[in-house]
Amino acid sequence: MSNLLEVDHAAPPEPGTPERQGRGGTARLKRRRRALLFGILALVLMVPGSVGAYLYTLAHVYDSQTVTLQDAFPPEAVRIQAPEVPAGVATALNILVLGSDSRDASAGAGAKAAAGTASNQRSDTLMLVHIPADRSQIYSISLMRDLWVTIPDHGEAKINAALAYGGVPLVVQTVESLLQQRIDQVVSIDFAGFKALVDALGGVKVDVKVPFTAVRATSSYVFKEGPNTLNGAKALAFVRERYAFADGDYQRVRNQQLLLKAVMAKTFDTGALRNPATLQKVLSSVSPYLSVAPALDPVEAGRLAFSLRDVQSQDAVAFTLPTAGIGTSADGQSIVLPDWAAIEEIKAALSGDRLGDYAAAKSLGNGN
Repeated sequence: MSNLLEVDHAAPPEPGTPERQGRGGTARLKRRRRALLFGILALVLMVPGSVGAYLYTLAHVYDSQTVTLQDAFPPEAVRIQAPEVPAGVATALNILVLGSDSRDASAGAGAKAAAGTASNQRSDTLMLVHIPADRSQIYSISLMRDLWVTIPDHGEAKINAALAYGGVPLVVQTVESLLQQRIDQVVSIDFAGFKALVDALGGVKVDVKVPFTAVRATSSYVFKEGPNTLNGAKALAFVRERYAFADGDYQRVRNQQLLLKAVMAKTFDTGALRNPATLQKVLSSVSPYLSVAPALDPVEAGRLAFSLRDVQSQDAVAFTLPTAGIGTSADGQSIVLPDWAAIEEIKAALSGDRLGDYAAAKSLGNGN
């Protein structure tokens, strides 16, 4: 079965190609076609009929509940070009993950950002997920929300302002320009999706490094040093909090990375997703909070998941894009200064698909 999947190198739809036009008849027809394609894939793989029906159901859940970012990418003329590789040769994959908090979004802000227009929305969490060509590991690079960078056509600003200035396409263009890497896929998740995911998994265990009390949560949550078992609500408070820490957003990013590792441990190491009922529950719970680029349809998502079937939590490395401390902009804003020398090293490692070597040399297995 793996050979059949691995030799299927059909090109995904071009980034930015509209796949869903609203919620009308055309959208429903295209969703059915993609779900049918997933079912056909299952038949081609000669799996039992019950398994094929199950895969069809998963594809339908994913496709009917996620939102497509129809204009996720900027015009091709302003993008970093993909490296040329021989046909059929596996390549590394870069996925831009945006996390936003619906508490801070005004009515319609999310839709404007998805459409590539200006809004008052900011991206609270920004990560580049890098998956090497051999699919042996997963690297997550967090970009600080106040990182002072050049936003194309807007000058210098905090990186999280890109979403407000030009929606998701401008975020993609900004990150591509910063790291000189082409973004292959885009996933946006509402913070409430973390809550749904943790609850669907039956809770996760997080090894808290810095104890704190969530001072701005709707309920009071105390996080003690050491192992803490979190349900969805407590996990949401854990990734939201930044005011309780002396270094503010730095520790919040570390906590987000800790939760990500905990979710991966529960997902991969315990075999939770090998349980059909759990997998369907997780997908049904999280999909409503996901927005994805058109190319990440059910077939491509399934193919990616299958390619990562041997990854364990110890194969996931999460760290923060190096910074040079806190500064002040010319107009008086508190900003995070990039460590340009270190970023150059990361750019080179990404370009050579050698991020694992960089992470090992910098001892980033436990974050930074």
